[in-house]
Amino acid sequence: MTEALQNGEQATVGSQVRVPKMGELVASSLRRQIVRGDLAEGDALPSESELMQQFGVSRPTLREAFRVLESESLISVRRGAHGGARVHVPNGDVAARYAALVLEHRGATLRDVYEARGVIEAACVGRVVQNRTQKQLATLRQAVEASRELQGSPVRQMAEQSRFHQLLVEMTGNQTLVVLSGMLRHIVDVVNLSHAHEDAGTPAGERALRKGFRAHERLISLIEELSSSAEAATVCTPTLASSAAAATVDASCSATRRSRSSARCAPHSGSPLVKAWCSRL
Repeated sequence: MTEALQNGEQATVGSQVRVPKMGELVASSLRRQIVRGDLAEGDALPSESELMQQFGVSRPTLREAFRVLESESLISVRRGAHGGARVHVPNGDVAARYAALVLEHRGATLRDVYEARGVIEAACVGRVVQNRTQKQLATLRQAVEASRELQGSPVRQMAEQSRFHQLLVEMTGNQTLVVLSGMLRHIVDVVNLSHAHEDAGTPAGERALRKGFRAHERLISLIEELSSSAEAATVCTPTLASSAAAATVDASCSATRRSRSSARCAPHSGSPLVKAWCSRL
């Protein structure tokens, strides 16, 4: 069975047809079970002998399928008497790593990433403004306070500030926005968290934290004020939500804007992703 026929396409006359290897077909079957939820995180796959019998394949073919799934981070295989294959559900961090490689290849900079995140979060603010609840506002306020209480733990405090952005996007209920924003946030977090200890207690680091808190609090106020009238939300959201989201992005990266000996610490300087992020993989 060809890939074209599998996808319901018609092969062009005279075109070269590639028949999938048996190992790829076995990997595809197991992949579908993972994506559908038939196999959950941490589940153990049946033994090799059981799978060989189930699919009617040889051990080398089955192990080829395992290598495919391992490359996609959908399973991990441990050798030995107590080994075997364990399932991992699709993870946004894996997508973020691959996306960073694509961005690196295209010459993207950290400025690109911050700008893209600002555009996505601005749209998210607009959706939250129009549909917000008191519970959501309380959750955002709790996230801000939780970050304040972690003074003295710069890595945890910065992670908690990042969680504010995550909560904001999740409140839209749009899984596509959640995944896309999560990919960008993962790239940003790797860069920011790598400098959290260096910035802790410095004047620039303290200014960045204060600016971040003010931006998050202002954003919560805007969401609350604009949602008091559906008409006001419709008219004002495009401008105010863009401004508010840009402020949160600016605050979260201000600690890494400072001039340093390495360009990778300055996201708004146009430093290549390969220096700032991919080298930390």
